[in-house]
Amino acid sequence: MSTIITKDGTEIFYKDWGARDAQPIVFHHGWPLSADDWDNQMLFFLGKGFRVIAHDRRGHGRSTQTSSGHEMDTYAADVAALAEALDLKNAFHVGHSTGGGEVVHYVARAKPGRVGKAVIVGAVPPVMVKSDKNPGGLPIDVFDGLRSALVANRAQFFIDVPTGPFYGFNRPGAEISQGLIDNWWRQGMMGGANAHYECIKAFSETDFTEDLKKIDVPVLVMHGTDDQIVPYADSAPLAVKLLSNGTLKTYEGLPHGMLSTHPDVVNPDMLAFFKE
Repeated sequence: MSTIITKDGTEIFYKDWGARDAQPIVFHHGWPLSADDWDNQMLFFLGKGFRVIAHDRRGHGRSTQTSSGHEMDTYAADVAALAEALDLKNAFHVGHSTGGGEVVHYVARAKPGRVGKAVIVGAVPPVMVKSDKNPGGLPIDVFDGLRSALVANRAQFFIDVPTGPFYGFNRPGAEISQGLIDNWWRQGMMGGANAHYECIKAFSETDFTEDLKKIDVPVLVMHGTDDQIVPYADSAPLAVKLLSNGTLKTYEGLPHGMLSTHPDVVNPDMLAFFKE
């Protein structure tokens, strides 16, 4: 397996496909998944001549199940270590959900020349949890409920999420894919329960407002209006207003997991953005 070792000794697993001199795209997965969640996009963009890279966040997938570092500062530092090890220049970074937060946190801190463009899909920025500053957010009770369900029976919880709201399979007339549900469960159960538990705080309570303001590269913000995990109104429209060079692409009726349910719709839009 291809891995890098970070300063604290954590092994970060990654995939790296395509010509080394091709334009690199780095994919950042959502909670509680792994690089495998990007198989469709990696094959699509590999076929278009790009170099495609995806890593397993620490505590997830095949990376080390660490006892600490399950917060955005360390996640971004791990990405920086990967970019340094692979000497990525002008890379395009694509993040889904929690991975979108990771992209924003990393890009705001990246060394000059490392990042060319970014895409965030169904992403958590600016901030998810409800507060006086974010009255449209989700109450902390929602995230406490996720933690309780994970502790009580993680294996069942990781069936319930993809069977229901993640892919919109709980909607009338939804075309349900058992393969997507099983693959979500498989990826989730590969990771560490402690990492998944602590990451809930990272994706729900981190405020990315200042990160968004710092980013000057072009950013495409993609979000489905029927996102039951990261509600549309309190995320994408607010995030794009904070970006100096952001573009909002809204998908009517599409779910949080639209990268998997509707790749034929979203992949070409990403490709068009990369070619601009």
